[in-house]
Amino acid sequence: MAMNEIRITGFGGQGVILCGYIIGKAASLFNNQHATLTQSFGPEARGSACSAQVVVSDDRVLYPYVTAPRLMLAMSNDGYMTHKDTMAKESILVYEEDLVRPVDTGAKVKKFGIPATRIAEELGRKIVLNIVMLGFFGAVTDVLPGEALRKAVETSVPSGTEQLNLKAFDKGFEYGKQLREKAEVKA
Repeated sequence: MAMNEIRITGFGGQGVILCGYIIGKAASLFNNQHATLTQSFGPEARGSACSAQVVVSDDRVLYPYVTAPRLMLAMSNDGYMTHKDTMAKESILVYEEDLVRPVDTGAKVKKFGIPATRIAEELGRKIVLNIVMLGFFGAVTDVLPGEALRKAVETSVPSGTEQLNLKAFDKGFEYGKQLREKAEVKA
């Protein structure tokens, strides 16, 4: 049975919860898997700590809470620092390289950084940072097929923003694909 515990962390207003929702939707509707989503955020709507926890499994999810995520997607340094010690001993960290400063935790962590905010700004809307991160996550982790994630983005974002969000997803995915190709050449 393949099961992945995923934590997405950042602050309110970055689209953390939507990112988790899209991952779960991609797994359950477009990849024939099971998924659960739990979320945590402060009383403030924007700017407070926020996280989404997603469990994706080939079989039914019997326990919906993330205990030791094998994958973390970090969009803010505070969120990363809060949750870094909960990561599994062998895990993957996908992070916004301009906002998050990874530290050595003693665990075996593969780290993949992307300037997602800058890419989103180049697209004209900083708000699509989460979708850039999602595309990057899809390319560097292989947890879900890129096409399943892309379909989930297209069917989850507000009406009228589909093209912008798909462009953001594609930019992040392409960045991740190029990063992986460079890493494979070095190996």
